[in-house]
Amino acid sequence: MKTDVKMILEGVRDGSITVDDALLKLKTAPYDELGFAKVDLHRKIRQGVPEVIYGAGKTPEQIAGIITSMQKNGQDRILITRLSNAAAEEIQKVHPIAYRPDARIATLGDVPAPNGIGTVVVATGGTSDIPVAEEAAVTAAFLGNEVIRLYDVGVAGLHRLLAHSDELMRASVVIAIAGMEGALASVIGGLVDCPVIAVPTSVGYGAAFGGLSALLSMLNSCASGVSVVNIDNGFGAGYLAGMINHMEVKK
Repeated sequence: MKTDVKMILEGVRDGSITVDDALLKLKTAPYDELGFAKVDLHRKIRQGVPEVIYGAGKTPEQIAGIITSMQKNGQDRILITRLSNAAAEEIQKVHPIAYRPDARIATLGDVPAPNGIGTVVVATGGTSDIPVAEEAAVTAAFLGNEVIRLYDVGVAGLHRLLAHSDELMRASVVIAIAGMEGALASVIGGLVDCPVIAVPTSVGYGAAFGGLSALLSMLNSCASGVSVVNIDNGFGAGYLAGMINHMEVKK
């Protein structure tokens, strides 16, 4: 994935950008001071993906202000996670965000055409895991990945998962999302030849301890190639899957 800095340097090399213009672009203020937030304007240069707004704990006015700052500085595609329905309604009075209540995610701007090296499969143990799965799936799609959803394919009915062997075997990354005992990640990890990102969810009865049991099970997976993100962290899984699906050989 080419970074903005690399594109600027290539522009200098081929003559489409002058040295002075390139220097001006690189000297742009690294953040926008809003008082309540410092909007990171160089996140895309450093990481390849612009800053994402975490909505929980922020007021609608603060989120709207951050969006305005991003747009003012050239960011036309914005992702907002963990956003409540009430906050989304207030923000929509100022910015035309598209809100997904199932994922608690809002987007501004077009979703790009997939340009990754393959597909990202998002699989859940049960229907109750879908909210976390949708956070992962929407995030991955917003970052330019082709996403395949396989929902309710948990180990209580293993034939449901095996019926989708083709999609799993062809994936570049699989996100395995499950609560209860969290066994889905180990099963998928034993079937595929790609990285598996395990997401424990807070779904389950008392001894599930709000997802802690699934987290510990996934951390102790005997399957190779399984990594684990935090409980209910669909965004983190979708983001990491997008990075893996866009890896290039670094020379």
